[in-house]
Amino acid sequence: MSSLTRWMDRTFYPHHGDFWDLVDFRAYLLQRLHPHSIVLDYGAGRGARQEMNFRGSVAMAGGVDIDTSVLQNPSLDEAHVLVHPDHTIPYEANTFDVVFSANVMEHVQQPDICFKEIWRVLKPGGLFITKTPNSWHYMPLIARLTPHTFHLFYNRLRGREERDTFPTVYKCNTPRLVKRYAHATGFEVLDIQMWEGRPEYLRIAAPLYLFGYLYERTVNALPVLSTFRSVMIFTLVKH
Repeated sequence: MSSLTRWMDRTFYPHHGDFWDLVDFRAYLLQRLHPHSIVLDYGAGRGARQEMNFRGSVAMAGGVDIDTSVLQNPSLDEAHVLVHPDHTIPYEANTFDVVFSANVMEHVQQPDICFKEIWRVLKPGGLFITKTPNSWHYMPLIARLTPHTFHLFYNRLRGREERDTFPTVYKCNTPRLVKRYAHATGFEVLDIQMWEGRPEYLRIAAPLYLFGYLYERTVNALPVLSTFRSVMIFTLVKH
């Protein structure tokens, strides 16, 4: 990272740290978790980010993923690999108070099956809470127009490890699609929020950073443009 980029960080975003969206999502989750909560991290991965570590803060922190690295995730009390073709979650019905996911839904090929499984393992009154990119933001738009090899290359420029870059499909990444899958499954939509912050993907060069800064200021200043903010948070409840 150049000295100019670091200066822009200090000047434009003095209160933003790295992974600001995960920091804010953790705060959002903590408002909805309790010491007695039984929770499931859907798509927990290898536990690379401490922001998603709730072990010890809840009664039980479980996690599932299609990648076997989840078995080494230090943030989980229990970990399971999703091995069935339909990605059946290996828990009984009505097990969890909260199922959450961070940066997972953009990779899900069959959101209908995913929603049905999460609905099944949630207790009545349980919450499904997700943070995922918004399809109408410029980065997912670019991602859909470029091959996965470009994503690997670009993330290397950003200092991200190749093993943390996965193919994206964006099949449930707008409020309209969330509502469609939620209603089809039986969930009630409690909350959908759109967030925009420091332009993480554009901090590799000053001109790109400046564009991202101006974009962020514009979409945050005008509520009518919230559709184009980078992050979508949604909370669904099972009745």
